[in-house]
Parts: sequence; C-alpha cells; structure tokens
Amino acid sequence: QVQLVESGGGLVQAGGSLRLSCAASGSIFRVNNMGWYRQAPGKQRDLVATITSGGGTNYADSVKGRFTISRDNAKNTVYLQMNSLKPEDRAVYYCNAEIRPLGKVSTYKYWGQGTQVTVSS
Repeated sequence: QVQLVESGGGLVQAGGSLRLSCAASGSIFRVNNMGWYRQAPGKQRDLVATITSGGGTNYADSVKGRFTISRDNAKNTVYLQMNSLKPEDRAVYYCNAEIRPLGKVSTYKYWGQGTQVTVSS
C-alpha cells in the first residue's frame, strides 16, 4: 500500500509565503518524478511544478520566480516553497508521484488528498 500525505496549506496574506510538504510512504521500491498540481474552484487541475529523481525541475509560467520545488530522496518527500503569493494562487494543491511499489514491475501515479491554500488580498 502506497500513500501520499500532504501538509502545510493554510491562509496567508498576499505577498506572504507558505511551504507545502508531501511524503510518500508504504511499500515503495522507487519514486520517480514528483510534482504539485492545483485546482481552483470551478477550474481544471493544472500543473504547478515537477521534479525528477535527479533534481530536474519544471514550472508553470504563472509561478516561475515565486515558487520552488525540491525533494529529499532519502525521505521520499517533495516540497513546494511558495513566495510572493497572490490571490489567484488560491486553490487546493495536490501532490503527485510516480512510484514503483515493492514487488511490482510497473510504475503508477499516486495522488495526495489535497491541501487548501487561501491567499487574502
């Protein structure tokens, strides 16, 4: 059984910062790409940032220069440091990871439960 558990969401004023964490746990053989997505009310779920196991990163244009994704491979944990937050960053943020479970030959995509980020103006 593999699960992703997120933490770190909350309410912050515009211009403030938050740090999200997501830890993968369970019967894991390997964790490949990890990432963060977000879904605002009434909108589709969009990519925010991804990071490979080697540390290569990719960001949505809307967060470049403000958000930083990082990971700790020893802890199977991915982080999202969000600075200079704007009201339009308000959304539920979901962690995503490509994981090969123990005893399996395939890799599967797993999702966290989501954490709410609210930015007041």
